[in-house]
Amino acid sequence: MAIRKLKGGKPEADKAEDDRKVRETVETILADIETRGDAAVRELSAKFDGYSPGAFRLTPSEIEAAMQKVSTRDMEDIRFAQAQIRRFAEAQRASMTDIEVETVPGVILGHRNIPVQSVGCYVPGGKFPMVASAHMSVLTAAVAGVPRIVASAPPVNGAPHPAIVAAMQMGGAHEILCLGGIQAVGAMALGTETLDPVHMLVGPGNAFVAEAKRQLFGRVGIDLFAGPTETMVIADDTVDAEMCATDLLGQAEHGYNSPAVLVTNSEALATATLAEIDRLLQILPTAETAAASWRDYGEVWLCDAHEEMLEVANDIASEHVQVMTDRDDWYLENMTSYGALFLGPRTNVANGDKVIGTNHTLPTKKAGRYTGGLWVGKFLKTHSYQKVTTDAAAAEMGAYCSRLCMLEGFVGHAEQANLRVRRYGGKNVPYGEAAE
Repeated sequence: MAIRKLKGGKPEADKAEDDRKVRETVETILADIETRGDAAVRELSAKFDGYSPGAFRLTPSEIEAAMQKVSTRDMEDIRFAQAQIRRFAEAQRASMTDIEVETVPGVILGHRNIPVQSVGCYVPGGKFPMVASAHMSVLTAAVAGVPRIVASAPPVNGAPHPAIVAAMQMGGAHEILCLGGIQAVGAMALGTETLDPVHMLVGPGNAFVAEAKRQLFGRVGIDLFAGPTETMVIADDTVDAEMCATDLLGQAEHGYNSPAVLVTNSEALATATLAEIDRLLQILPTAETAAASWRDYGEVWLCDAHEEMLEVANDIASEHVQVMTDRDDWYLENMTSYGALFLGPRTNVANGDKVIGTNHTLPTKKAGRYTGGLWVGKFLKTHSYQKVTTDAAAAEMGAYCSRLCMLEGFVGHAEQANLRVRRYGGKNVPYGEAAE
């Protein structure tokens, strides 16, 4: 048995240097936003987007005017996509219940699922205005019951993107900003003279947006540490090279640094897929971007057995994993590290990106080893509570607690417990000693 890497990407040292440059740029810009507020945001918007309106928050009339520019068919498609995403999010929300249990007589423990009180949802624009990201963040936050949802997307051709504005409004945003990049997430997280800060940031973005979220984490919550889009195709000889190449390039077009990985046990399929990728890059309208990603971040792994393919897949922990084999459900049962699975040739990653109902904001850079993607539960905080309802329970718990506190040397803690033993148990516990 053997695992061979038939194609690799640029050296890890080069990738690390790219990350360092992004990190330094973001640090400087966030410090400027925190110091100068609206003035810094306006300068950054003018510099990077050529956009400096009277106000970045859209008025109701501006929102309506933007929505009027969206065609009837596009509005119908947005409604259909949002219906699917809402249906799945509502089912997920229903699975999360508040609990209360009496663990011993007189001791009540429970938890409540409370929505985050304000969320900033970033929707990428730039080369590809991602209308679907508005559904994934804004609508899901609305299903969770978040009372203040701020949504922001950069201008496209010098104006708010009509379909993005429509998706934000229909998804349930309370405030809509036409603002992009580091300045958008920085303004939402840190606040300015005209924008109250939020408690949490969510949504995908380019390397600078992702790094800004990483640096702001702690000041605010975030959905996850997100890097460039990643895709993996796990395939055997049950599918052909055209399908593998199409699914790899379909995600590689996201950006110049979007990893695309083929894992297969068929050398014939690997060779044919490499040739098919070369062919498709001659006709794909987004080939300039996809070709750069494939050249620098594309990989092909050849394995002898499905067990080896599984090992490689779990180690890479790709954001999107398209499985097209004679045992797709086996991968579903055994995969442990990934963002989302797409099982069988009839589905594809684009379904999940745009319409099928699962969320497309997913973990990258191996984060699938410890977290899943954005879902309604990310907008809910599970808070515990306790209450003791009888004198006997107060005294019993107090005695145990007193002794355990003294075991650790926490005398003040022990006195909190001893007071209850004396008050509710009628026992005289000397100050600074453990209860019997």
